[in-house]
Amino acid sequence: MEVEEGMNENTGDAGAPGGTGAPESPSNGAEAAFVDARVMHAMALERLDAADIRDAAEKAWCATKRATDGLIIARTGQEPKKSPDTTRLLRQLSFEDPHVRPLSHLYSTARDHLHGDCFYSGLCEPVEETLRLIRETGDYIAEAERLATRRAG
Repeated sequence: MEVEEGMNENTGDAGAPGGTGAPESPSNGAEAAFVDARVMHAMALERLDAADIRDAAEKAWCATKRATDGLIIARTGQEPKKSPDTTRLLRQLSFEDPHVRPLSHLYSTARDHLHGDCFYSGLCEPVEETLRLIRETGDYIAEAERLATRRAG
């Protein structure tokens, strides 16, 4: 399941946790996105334990996207509607803050390899690289959260 268009994985609602539909403040929206990311990464690791690498790869991609959304919400106050918006806004943040640039590369790798190649095309080779990317998604989430609390520059 891909978390997309501002959906909260836990509530299925684009609004505040609990399903009220009310808009969230940037800090609450960012925190909800980071919670979604951590939940999706835990699900990815569960799928790895079940030897389902394709589903694990997709869940790790979803976790990466939601962590990136959290960073964007924290920094800009706006939540990306779709993946291309996330990509564009992350590039913008990377241009403005050199500390964000490494995440931009990792985001693109996750999108291309985990989401595109492994999940959609079934091309998960080399498996060791795919497993590493899935496991290291937790590091990506932690770094996005850390960067969400600092100012650009």
